Amino acid sequence: MSTYLITHLRIPGGIPNEQGLSYLEQVEDTLAPFGGAYLAQGAPAAIKEGAWEGSVVLIEFPDREAAEGWYASEAYQRILPLRTGSSIADTVIVDQLPEDFTVKGFVASIRAKIAASA
Repeated sequence: MSTYLITHLRIPGGIPNEQGLSYLEQVEDTLAPFGGAYLAQGAPAAIKEGAWEGSVVLIEFPDREAAEGWYASEAYQRILPLRTGSSIADTVIVDQLPEDFTVKGFVASIRAKIAASA
């Protein structure tokens, strides 16, 4: 089951500085050993609710272990300060939903938990 890394990225001044550019030149090579691949990167195509300043980065990994392994890897940790020192980011890792997932089923499980605790 795939796992995704999502980053909401803001670059002060809107243009990457030398640190940011160096990070970008190196980051892709750190993904390969973990099966990571960029799926999306850039400004949102449309903002439907709220406000969104900056860019979004969406990277897919084969599973949670690969995503966590990449983030903790020596190669990524070595270049991470280049990004954190030149941008503001919120980064999360989220797992793909199982094939049988439905929102109705999710709601039913919550209702069942509420009923059981009443």
